[in-house]
Amino acid sequence: MDLTPSDLDFEGLPPWELKPGCGRVPLWAPDKKQINLLVGSPERPRKTPMVQYGSWWLAPRPLPNGTTYAFEVDGKGPFPDPRARRYVPGSELWVQTADISAIQHSSSWQPDGKLLGKVWYELHIGTFTAQGTLRAAIEKLPYLADLGVEVIELMPIAVFPGQRGWGYDGVGLYALFNPYGTPEDLVAFIDEAHNLGIAVAQDLVLNHLGSSGNYLSQFAPYFSSRHETPWGDGYNLDGSDSGPVRDFLIGAAVALLADYGFDGLRLDAVHEIQDDSKLHLLAELSQEVHNLSEELDRPLTLVAESDLNDARMVTAVDEGGYGMDGQWDDDIHHGIHVAFTKETQGYYEDFADPAALSKIYSQVFYHNGTYSSFRGKNWGAPVPEDMERNRFFGFASNHDQVGNRALGDRPSEKLSPGLLAGQAALILASPFTPMLFQGEEWGSRSRFQFFTDYADEGIGKAVDEGRKREFASHDWEKIYDGEVEVPSPQALSTFLNSKLLWQELSEVEHKKMLAWYRHLIALRREGVFADFISLQRQQQLLVLKTKQAQVIVNLHHSCADIIDLLAQLPQGDYISFTNGKLENPPAEILGEDTLLIVG
Repeated sequence: MDLTPSDLDFEGLPPWELKPGCGRVPLWAPDKKQINLLVGSPERPRKTPMVQYGSWWLAPRPLPNGTTYAFEVDGKGPFPDPRARRYVPGSELWVQTADISAIQHSSSWQPDGKLLGKVWYELHIGTFTAQGTLRAAIEKLPYLADLGVEVIELMPIAVFPGQRGWGYDGVGLYALFNPYGTPEDLVAFIDEAHNLGIAVAQDLVLNHLGSSGNYLSQFAPYFSSRHETPWGDGYNLDGSDSGPVRDFLIGAAVALLADYGFDGLRLDAVHEIQDDSKLHLLAELSQEVHNLSEELDRPLTLVAESDLNDARMVTAVDEGGYGMDGQWDDDIHHGIHVAFTKETQGYYEDFADPAALSKIYSQVFYHNGTYSSFRGKNWGAPVPEDMERNRFFGFASNHDQVGNRALGDRPSEKLSPGLLAGQAALILASPFTPMLFQGEEWGSRSRFQFFTDYADEGIGKAVDEGRKREFASHDWEKIYDGEVEVPSPQALSTFLNSKLLWQELSEVEHKKMLAWYRHLIALRREGVFADFISLQRQQQLLVLKTKQAQVIVNLHHSCADIIDLLAQLPQGDYISFTNGKLENPPAEILGEDTLLIVG
């Protein structure tokens, strides 16, 4: 029987507007005959029939905070609440009620606007510290503030299978991965970052749900065979009963921003979100977040990872775009990586063009309607000249570009310190929004490898074998000068070997690199790198010019053009990465080095 809101006495709100994962634990389950609420000990739970309200079901009475529960669906179960805010540690089936919005915050700080143009820092909670917890990461926040970081981007923290992983196969979008800590720990992390003047953004995966521990299909038609993704059937975003599915995904984003206090979201691989609706899911999310920003009276930022190379991603919804504020630009990474490492395998092939970096810094994308040999077709579209370049994120490293190498090795294993310094300068002096990856600021040589912890041996074996197949055709032997043994994602050692080596900071060469990054970040925040002019390649020299500064990177030990170039340099302060501050303009740059000129 359908009941009215007054019959159920829950403040006149329909079930889909009730707080997720607490109180009456609203559940969308159309076409189900009976939903029972299982409460208490998983070994001997109490069973109570849920009350039906159309296609939704509600607990007959509000559950107190901290109550352990699960659902039984037409005699099958237990199954976890899709919108649970907390999982019982060690279980993928039992969850607990938790009102995250009731957690008290200790900071009222907020960013002064959108998070574009600021210095971002991507980190993975599990490998950022030896302990791999939010509480341990809090202890490192003063270090990040001293470095000059303005925005921290956390890799996914939603519940995923096992005790370790990157987090991109999440299954509990509304709940925090227990090994990282409690909801209170996450609030404390955000508050302490805010107290230090650092904004916090969260990486959120809306393009798929993981295969292990995913029980959504037990309740409702969350997925549809109409759209295929690399992970199987896509979300049902444009078919019958798609409304609650869209609300489920948008609700996960809103919960992070509203309840935990995040300042922004990075949305993973949005090009894999298949939606033929008149209003695309991303556009609807943009509108909802805009409304939330006005309601909360604080700025919120949405950043998309997209390989479409299309400025429509960051074009306003009312102008026909998706309404994202910013987007990652892999072309920037690829152009820098090829120029510095000379690697040209796979998708790097096209970026061997000597003019690639100049084009990217001028036009944002290398492939902006041009032919992509990797894809076998024309790719991308031109970016309007008047579009702000800080809408596009540039980086020399990130979790993908390091972790998806066969050995998870960083540029620091291959490049000289002088060239690493050059990569840093080109990113931090760029017109784009710069992002660093944990440890790159001191030239860390700790690897970041792909690691998983699937209890299902079949899935674990498939991941291991799939990883080996994936790398078999990438010519890694040429890159590593010999046969490559790809680390097993399932092995504990692969995770442990990915822990950041903070002890490196006691070594002179790493201290020197850290000081270089601090100086560059300080100059950027002072506005020295504003008013970008150009980046040009002259043989083995890269020359970046802004109104107040120049960066010159010598990519090779000797360069015929360098003497003539140095003779034309302007007056100013000269800083060589290798030799430090110079009293006079240098007559030459010896070896692979980076020269910074301010003035």
